[in-house]
Amino acid sequence: MDEKITQMLIEEAAEARKQSFSPFSGFAVGAALMTAEGAVYRGCNIECSGLTASNCAERTAFFKAVSEGERNFKAIAIVGGPSDRDVESLCYPCGICRQVMAQFCDLDSFRIIVASDRAHWEECTLRELLPRAFRRHCMAEGSKES
Repeated sequence: MDEKITQMLIEEAAEARKQSFSPFSGFAVGAALMTAEGAVYRGCNIECSGLTASNCAERTAFFKAVSEGERNFKAIAIVGGPSDRDVESLCYPCGICRQVMAQFCDLDSFRIIVASDRAHWEECTLRELLPRAFRRHCMAEGSKES
């Protein structure tokens, strides 16, 4: 992916992180999801006292975009760490978020960028993070390969 786009998505994710509501874990995460057409949807993690009702930043961004009619996605950037200090390490999406990505994204072309800041980041495909993704066509076709 183009370096300028990557840097812009990292900045957007860092800005989204500022909106995190994470009073229980103290772990703030921001995400910036880019559609195939170039629109960007931000998301942050939102915690509830009943933790199973909480929502990750990545899913917040996806659900905002899907609720607006978007279905084609190009990339997501994720920045996360303890809310009381600067981000120092990379924060990968959880399994549930990876599964949501698999619902809406191509395993080989969708890019996932995890960053601590503009200078420290990694990029991978969804297939690299979720090599044996459960996909709807697996049930319909009995496929072993997704």
